[in-house]
Amino acid sequence: MAPLSPDRVPLVAGVLSAVSLAIVFAAAGGYVPSSVLPTAPEAVLAAIPTVNVLISAVAIVTIATGWRAIRRGRVRTHRRAMGSAVGLFVTFLTLYLYRLVVTGGAASFAGPDEIFRFVYLPVLIGHVGLAIVCIPLLYYTLGLAVSHDVRGLRETAHAKVGRVAASLWMISFSLGIVVYLLGRVVYG
Repeated sequence: MAPLSPDRVPLVAGVLSAVSLAIVFAAAGGYVPSSVLPTAPEAVLAAIPTVNVLISAVAIVTIATGWRAIRRGRVRTHRRAMGSAVGLFVTFLTLYLYRLVVTGGAASFAGPDEIFRFVYLPVLIGHVGLAIVCIPLLYYTLGLAVSHDVRGLRETAHAKVGRVAASLWMISFSLGIVVYLLGRVVYG
């Protein structure tokens, strides 16, 4: 028996998406008090953005590897790569939200106002917006993967939704790297 009934995938994906997004918005909105989390040394907090950029770069390669593997019929490699990409995303988000809560908010942009309004902010909005859109797509695609065997999975929307999710996910990670470079390297 599959760990998840196929007819429950949309419901489970919806509930997990709602819970995940509630956690993200609560942390980003300042509704999670920093006192509920352990404190880390300043050096650790300062390193998180760089670690997250490295995670993003590795995730892009991992997603591309998984995509290429499935196109070549290498299901096991695809599963490992996509599972790793999900793990990287969870690690990225955990570190990001931890730093956000502990430091009391996102870092400010130190560059010129014109760059902030016309470059940095649109890239940041695109990065965050795509990340939000990816969450339900990822849960749905993962739900289909765990609720079907390989043959049965071919008759679902897994491949179609997975292509969209993987594309948006890679774009989101790429935009996150641009946000980092603009905010921490070019104008840091």
